Amino acid sequence: MPKTAVGLFKKPEIVDDVVREIEALGLPRKEIRTIEEPATFEVTGVMSFPRLDFEVALMRELTRIGTTSAQAQDYVEGMRRGGALVLATGSDERVEAAIAIMNRNGAVEVEETSGSEPHLPGVARENMTPASDSRVLAGRISGSGGGASVFVW
Repeated sequence: MPKTAVGLFKKPEIVDDVVREIEALGLPRKEIRTIEEPATFEVTGVMSFPRLDFEVALMRELTRIGTTSAQAQDYVEGMRRGGALVLATGSDERVEAAIAIMNRNGAVEVEETSGSEPHLPGVARENMTPASDSRVLAGRISGSGGGASVFVW
């Protein structure tokens, strides 16, 4: 099964350096992809929503490689704030090495969130058994030591 390392970077100017380091691992350039939100979106008509079209297409591609909808939305939100994505697909060893490079260069951790805890009046929380803090991650293997993640698809 293919594996893809995904890293979100707050500073797009470092992405070229990250890509060069990943290429030095022997990963072919065609297996490394960078994505930044376009500076402008061409409007082609009254019903043209180019930014929305870009974001929907990106979310579709991210979920295709194993992200949840919430994770894909977090990646898109990071790009709205000026960030950039680096994706590297390859063998287990090269993907793990790519993750290490991404994390060393400041990949942002993206976690799936389910919103805030609902307020339930009258519930005595101090007498409750704490819930387990473990996460269930389908299609995702967290990268060690930072923000980049591996998705298996």
